[in-house]
Amino acid sequence: MNLLKISQNVRALRIAQGMTVDQLAAKSGFSKGFISQVENFRITPSLKAVNKIAAALGTELSVLFQSETQIPEYTFGNINQGEEVTRDNSGHFGIIYNSLAYRQINRQMDPFIIEYHRASEERDFLLHDTEEFYILLEGELDFYIMDDKNCTRMKAGDTVYLRANVPHKVKLAENCNYAKALNVYSKSEN
Repeated sequence: MNLLKISQNVRALRIAQGMTVDQLAAKSGFSKGFISQVENFRITPSLKAVNKIAAALGTELSVLFQSETQIPEYTFGNINQGEEVTRDNSGHFGIIYNSLAYRQINRQMDPFIIEYHRASEERDFLLHDTEEFYILLEGELDFYIMDDKNCTRMKAGDTVYLRANVPHKVKLAENCNYAKALNVYSKSEN
């Protein structure tokens, strides 16, 4: 077992996915210090630990043992099996994000299934440094762009395409308690 290669592959895969050491630690169940020690070849992790790290990176254990870390040309997934992530304190607002392409390394797009539930807090306007495409799959939403006066009621099947840095927010329509959407973000220019 080439432990130096494993440590290099862990770091390379983490960076290629835009993941911080903190994020990998949280996803794998290890401390930030442990992940840092693994990446810097300071400790010898058990096979069980390496397997948990591989799973947190969304890859097979065997990939960490390869002498050349290769980015897969394709990855399969399922719309109901995304990885739940927190974006902009989404949980406080009754919003659940499920990343659909989390296994694809160095991706140029980030597709999410977003579920909306009633919550006591209302999210304020957000803007992103990426373009995004949004399609409402279920329910009804009020989609606000720029300010509270520019609102469009969206129903299942409606779409919106936003350029980067366009302020927007989404609220469940008055008589709707649940909605579901597909949102695809482009890769950040940073």
